[in-house]
Amino acid sequence: MSKKVSYKRHLAKTITWRFVGTIDTIILSWIISGNPFTGLKIGFSEMLTKMILYYAHERLWLRFELANSRTRHLIKTITWRFIGTIDTVLLSWLISGDPMTGLKIGAAEVFTKMILYYLHERAWYKINYGLDNRHKLKKWKKILERTNLK
Repeated sequence: MSKKVSYKRHLAKTITWRFVGTIDTIILSWIISGNPFTGLKIGFSEMLTKMILYYAHERLWLRFELANSRTRHLIKTITWRFIGTIDTVLLSWLISGDPMTGLKIGAAEVFTKMILYYLHERAWYKINYGLDNRHKLKKWKKILERTNLK
């Protein structure tokens, strides 16, 4: 991936991911705790912490060059899920007052969030928003070469 990635791109990815992630957290927390208000409290409390953590994760990943996009997205998915799960477990424990509730919500999220995050990464890989023109031209050249439309 090009090093010329705008902050706007990472902010947009942060916001779209947080929207998806918060809905997932609210639903899982509600199901596991049995209380819709606990689900809402946990989901909304994560918004700030997760946005900060996600943005930092995106910026750190600019330093790593991996040629294979699927491998890159898989590794990013795993590292982000590790960070995100720790945050979820701690916040869920604090809000519910029960460490087991925190662990259950965190464990459930490992599965749902990894799938959702991977799909989010793949979708953003296809979006050029915030990429420099050089990267866009390279991407179009590859598409033209694949389709033999030179």
